[in-house]
Amino acid sequence: MKVQDYSYLGVLAILAAAIWRQETSSLDDLSDNLPLLAALPLGWWLGRPWSMDLGGRFLDPRLITCGVVLFVLGSAVNSAGLVTLGWTAGIWAWLQPKLKPEHRKTAGKLLIFPIMAFPWLEHDAALLGWWFRLSGAWFNEMLFAACGLAVTREGTQLLVEGQPVAVSAACAGLKALQSLLIAGSLLAYLEFGRSRLYWWNVAVLVPLAWIANTARIAAISIAALTWGSEFAMGSFHAIGGLGVLFLMFVISSGLFTLESRLLVRREPTSA
Repeated sequence: MKVQDYSYLGVLAILAAAIWRQETSSLDDLSDNLPLLAALPLGWWLGRPWSMDLGGRFLDPRLITCGVVLFVLGSAVNSAGLVTLGWTAGIWAWLQPKLKPEHRKTAGKLLIFPIMAFPWLEHDAALLGWWFRLSGAWFNEMLFAACGLAVTREGTQLLVEGQPVAVSAACAGLKALQSLLIAGSLLAYLEFGRSRLYWWNVAVLVPLAWIANTARIAAISIAALTWGSEFAMGSFHAIGGLGVLFLMFVISSGLFTLESRLLVRREPTSA
């Protein structure tokens, strides 16, 4: 690589560190986001061996313009998601011109990993988090009613047999959602990286994440009713988060494996 390549990548590294510093305030925040920190190395690993011509164009001017606009706009309106898209466009503006044509489309599918490598979802998707909480509370209401328990619900607040159960902001699962999307995207790429089914299966990850998070809310609610809210919101709450990751992994793996057996054999290979 040339000096200008190292300089450009150095600028991107500085911007990445600045985004992380903006969105995280302590080392504890970083430890909570370890799957996100692993996303970029994971995307690089999946793309090996990189078929590149380092003597190609330095930057794609259209992509770099798009990246600058998104980054500046995101900074102006305080949108971590737009800033992340701008950064991702910036890395693709450097990488895309250097990739050999036969590798370019397949490598483009790995852009989901730099997009998921920054903690933007919890910052920008408050409405999605509210929907996850509200729908989780509704599911709990149906579940407890089906079990013959007296239950009423107002928004995300439940009253089950006279005992209050709150689906709090911590139950939105947005931080876990990004981790789920990274894990699911890994599975989707391994199964469908060369198939046109890949992006459809990435889109399926969001409802799968909702199913896993709703199951987590139900488990925590049952624990609160059985052993008390102090137990449910203690170590069991953290274990429930790990359980969501495991459940999502199992569901995604089973679904993708089944789909691969049934459909991919009939699907023409497409990068």
